[in-house]
Amino acid sequence: MSLVDAAAYSIHLLFAGLWTGTVLFVAWGILPLGLNGDIRPDPLGFAVSRLTTVSRVSALVLLLSGGHMAGTTYTVESLFGSQRGHLVLAMVALWFVLAALVETGAARMRRGLDAEKVRTPAHDGKPFLYAASVVALLLLLDAGLLASGVTF
Repeated sequence: MSLVDAAAYSIHLLFAGLWTGTVLFVAWGILPLGLNGDIRPDPLGFAVSRLTTVSRVSALVLLLSGGHMAGTTYTVESLFGSQRGHLVLAMVALWFVLAALVETGAARMRRGLDAEKVRTPAHDGKPFLYAASVVALLLLLDAGLLASGVTF
């Protein structure tokens, strides 16, 4: 493995962990505070803003690093014709779903936060951020299967 390949794998793993961890923390650590009215609009807005930034930056970094890894590891035939390739394709699909859910949930929350509300924006973003947390866990499971080399 070359130094560039090792860097791509490391960066990919770091940003995947950052993104999934941020989604899980906001969904299960911050969002309940908004649902209960136990947080003010500014801190909740800050958390939503950071979630959006982490999501966008991570999506770009993962596209670039994952594209490099896929381009140096797989052929079209191995991506579509092997179990590992299917896991990689599932991961790509899940990343797109995660990005869409985070963007949608954050946008719905920003509208209410701009009006200095907390419970309504948290309620509006809840289904999307909870779904995003499930997708984040599925991504980690997929990554674990890829890392273990398991075949089924």
